[in-house]
Amino acid sequence: MIARAMQISLIAAGLCLQAAAQSPPVLQGEQITESALVDALMPAPPPMLTRGINPLPTSPRKPAAAALLITFETNATTLTPEARRELEVVGKALNTSKLAEFNFVIEGHADPRGSPQRNQRLSKGRAEEVRQYLVLNHGVRADRLKAVGKGDLEPMNPGNPAAPENRRVTFVNLFQATQ
Repeated sequence: MIARAMQISLIAAGLCLQAAAQSPPVLQGEQITESALVDALMPAPPPMLTRGINPLPTSPRKPAAAALLITFETNATTLTPEARRELEVVGKALNTSKLAEFNFVIEGHADPRGSPQRNQRLSKGRAEEVRQYLVLNHGVRADRLKAVGKGDLEPMNPGNPAAPENRRVTFVNLFQATQ
């Protein structure tokens, strides 16, 4: 009986670790720095096994993503002044030599207040607004950024549907080199 309880505890702990590993770090305010973004968005190299002197990759790269609490006007896709300041840092980070070779998906997320259709439109519009801002104001090549709306389907804080972290923008590195 004790062995079964230990096994269940280990499985539960493993599931918690797996869920935590899948959530990108949430950066907000002063945490949004060029170095923090580069660290979060830079893909980790795949683990290597060695046989002699030739390293062999053992698995694909792990996802690199960063969730940003970019704020918007209520029920709108307009960036706030604070969001524009934060996107200044994002634009600089995306243009660094470490990240310039990669393409990114900008995922817009919404909280579940409102209809699913409205939240889908809002999340897509917000991701597009961020993409356009980075292209127009920071010269990030448009073909490096893809905007998608996730609606309210992936809350970061499901226990509190109205939590600000559920209204976020996430940058995901696609690991595809630019041309």
